[in-house]
Parts: sequence; C-alpha cells; structure tokens
Amino acid sequence: MDALHPHGMPESAAETEARRLIADWAQQPEQQPIRHFPTAYRDTTPLPAYGTTPPVPQPDHRIVPAWAAGIAVASIGVGAGVTGIGCGAWLVLQGLASVTLTSVLLVTAPFAGLAMVATAAAGALSKIRAAVTTHVYEGPVTQHTEITNTSHQGWLSRTHNDIS
Repeated sequence: MDALHPHGMPESAAETEARRLIADWAQQPEQQPIRHFPTAYRDTTPLPAYGTTPPVPQPDHRIVPAWAAGIAVASIGVGAGVTGIGCGAWLVLQGLASVTLTSVLLVTAPFAGLAMVATAAAGALSKIRAAVTTHVYEGPVTQHTEITNTSHQGWLSRTHNDIS
C-alpha cells in the first residue's frame, strides 16, 4: 500500500471497478432512475377569432366577511357624518365672517334686556327674604334615642341584625 492508494488498489483498477458497480446498479429494474415528465404544456396553436362553442358561464361567488362589510358601512357613515359637520362648520364660519358691530348689538340687545330684568327680580327677591326674621328657641333640648337590635341566625349561618 502506498500513500496515493490507501486501499491497495491501483487507480486504473479502481476506475474499472467503479464502472462495473455502476453498470450492475443500472441493470437492476427497481434501481432504474426515475424518468421525469414535464408537468406543464403550452398549446402554441393560434386561437380562432370566433367559434361555434357557446360561452361558458362563470358565476361570481365572492363571499365578503361580515366584519369587512361592517367596516365598509361604518367608514361610509363616518365619512358622510364628517362631511356634514364640515359643511355645517363652513356655513357657520361664513356667517361669522359677515358679522358687523351693528348686527352684534342688534342681536344681543334683547338678551341684555332680559338679563337686566332677571337681575333686578333676583335682587328684589333677596331683599324680601332678608326681611324675614328667624325663630330662636331658648328652651332645653333633649335627645331621646332608642335602639332595638333583633338578631337572628339565617340560612347557612348568616346573621341578620335588624336595628330600629
């Protein structure tokens, strides 16, 4: 045995033995390599412009989950609501943009008059109440307290205390 051929077989004999082993393996029927067939085929014949075959119905059966439909409806509602609020704010701001000092005074004058009348009435009522004298009692005061405790044992060892 030398360092190049550790099994004691010269290189030409090893090559001959390898070819023989491969040929023996290939001759066995259960050891034949698996033949691969194509898994796809493309028909390259040109398609006719029209034909006699009627069209095939292809019904659409998409199912939308309930949560997705709910989110869609809610988003439409929120969008419509926000649009309404925005239009209302725009109208209010357009009205406020055309405000003058004279119009503010004319609008607030009735409210100021009502506030003055209410203030005068409240002041008059407080003066009337201030004139009423309070009663002062100068006799002895006694407090009489009576506590009656009725205790009874309830179902499953519950204790009820009735204080009157």
